[in-house]
Amino acid sequence: MAIAQLSHPIRIRKAYKGPIFPSQISDQEESLATVKKLFATCISCITYLRGLFPESSYGDRHLEDLNLKILREDKSSPGSELIIKWIQGCFDALERGYLHMAILTLYPNPKEPEKVTEIYQFKFKYTNEGITMDFDSSSTSIESGTKRGHIKKASILLLRKLYMLMQNLGPLPNDVVLTMKLHYYNAVTPDYYQPPGFKHGVNSHVVLFEGEPVNLQVGVVSTGFHNMKLKVITEAARVSDLEDNLFQENSVSEVAPQAPDGDEEEEGSSNQVPRRSIELSQQSSESARKRRKVSEPLRRIVLGEETR
Repeated sequence: MAIAQLSHPIRIRKAYKGPIFPSQISDQEESLATVKKLFATCISCITYLRGLFPESSYGDRHLEDLNLKILREDKSSPGSELIIKWIQGCFDALERGYLHMAILTLYPNPKEPEKVTEIYQFKFKYTNEGITMDFDSSSTSIESGTKRGHIKKASILLLRKLYMLMQNLGPLPNDVVLTMKLHYYNAVTPDYYQPPGFKHGVNSHVVLFEGEPVNLQVGVVSTGFHNMKLKVITEAARVSDLEDNLFQENSVSEVAPQAPDGDEEEEGSSNQVPRRSIELSQQSSESARKRRKVSEPLRRIVLGEETR
């Protein structure tokens, strides 16, 4: 079994010193390191199993029976080096307690970024004790807590579910573009702040899918200091072989709610008919100053069949 994980000569490799995921978290520093590892591992899993970068962009690491493919510096693959920089930018925002969501989006046409194929939404929470990495979860997910063994078990379970999902997704178009938007907690994030590798972004209101989209809740891991939640959104026809009891497939009415800071209501199950057009923000009474600050990469990653 193969799952992607991340390695880098400077900041990212340092994050993997020692056990990949500890059995127990004792302080906020350990919690932050674990959340970084889990986030980086998931991004690597997605890029490896979706065939976005060459084999040379990954190293190997093992976690129980999982063979983890680890993103690493690869001069022959500019795209993989760029996404490592995005991850490092996310690390910077996490360390400062600013990052609310990181949304990785894949779409086929560089001129039509609103017409998407896959969306991966990572949501983070910072508790009174520390940070939470929040994977949008179904009733089958595990919230780890800080009890001995729970964090490691929850992390492995989440990776297994993500691996299963990646293996069952339909093929990507021959040409694909990657981008990542970062959303912040307005109350604590300075207006001038931009993490390395990012610039001020525009908050998109709508994304379009060719077919009916489904919301796949992957899981949630909580360390007692941080939470991370992962949600995947794609077309229903591309995941028709998945078992319903493993992923809660809800119709989607909202991907990135622009609620005011402090409004932590989770997206519940929806009984509405799935829509090809998905609203990304509340069409509301919310003033511009209350909408979440957004960053986007300095450069997108454009991949063709010949580069993959």
